[in-house]
Amino acid sequence: MSSGVIAAPTCLQTFQELKMSKSLKYILFKLNDTRTQIVVDKTSENPDYEEFVTNLPADGCRWAVYDFSYKLEDGSQRNKLCFFSWSPDTAPIRAKMVHASSKDALRKSLDGISVEIQGTDQTEVAYETVIDKVKRISR
Repeated sequence: MSSGVIAAPTCLQTFQELKMSKSLKYILFKLNDTRTQIVVDKTSENPDYEEFVTNLPADGCRWAVYDFSYKLEDGSQRNKLCFFSWSPDTAPIRAKMVHASSKDALRKSLDGISVEIQGTDQTEVAYETVIDKVKRISR
């Protein structure tokens, strides 16, 4: 099901910047006030995962791309681009419905995503949960 929402051109431009420059660590996306377009909500160069998680609103839906860095057991450093669909249980039902039906408008335009994370509470986006999923894909 599609909501008719489109991703603003700045979404793809900012995503390309994150992929190519490696100066950005994450991007948060949201629906604009009229719910007709997906726009960039926030970007950050801070690699602190906990900061990223605290920027996911307790009562609002967001999408995000996080450049997740981790080490394998052999000590080698890896990065995976993770796409987050954040729809907390406390968000209004209508917002969650529009969020879910608009996800593909953004996700399909983002080339190079390795992992998708669905989050409805903090445990589903906790560092340990995400690293387990990322490492399973790295095998």
